[in-house]
Amino acid sequence: MSRSLNDHAFSEHIADLLTDTSMDGISLDASCIDMPTVVVPPKKLITLCQQLKQAPEFKFNFLSDIGGVDFLDREPRFEVVYHLFSIELNHRIRLKCPLADGTTIPTVSKIWSCADWHEREAFDMFGIIFSDHPNLKRIYMDDDFKGFPLRKDFPVRGYQDDLNPFGEPEPEGDS
Repeated sequence: MSRSLNDHAFSEHIADLLTDTSMDGISLDASCIDMPTVVVPPKKLITLCQQLKQAPEFKFNFLSDIGGVDFLDREPRFEVVYHLFSIELNHRIRLKCPLADGTTIPTVSKIWSCADWHEREAFDMFGIIFSDHPNLKRIYMDDDFKGFPLRKDFPVRGYQDDLNPFGEPEPEGDS
């Protein structure tokens, strides 16, 4: 049985899931009109993801993307955004997980193995730490690279070093 992306029954299943007491603190984001979007705190992420993958009314068996968003002057500063797809039921859903600078978020790589790469990318570009990740290390930038290039406070020209004489000096206290 195939369902469309705007299926009313699918939206009702999402609403029912969010009324479950184990899902306290999770809410729908009504500002997103392209697909159902759920805001989930980091401590509830694993529970929600397991439910979305295993429940027969959802079957989100494909994690298509994880991205980071930096809201420099807002608290919490970051959002980790997950895009899920149910191949069998043709559903899409977006999860937004607000995250303060310096706090960790649990890895979902035990639920969707492809998250390994996506989480490493978010770590490399934004400095987002995924707890219990099997191999959290840089994948694009050199191990000696200073900073995280997609953060909004990262200098446009990068930091000055032997290969980049026109970059900005590193802030004091960073080494």
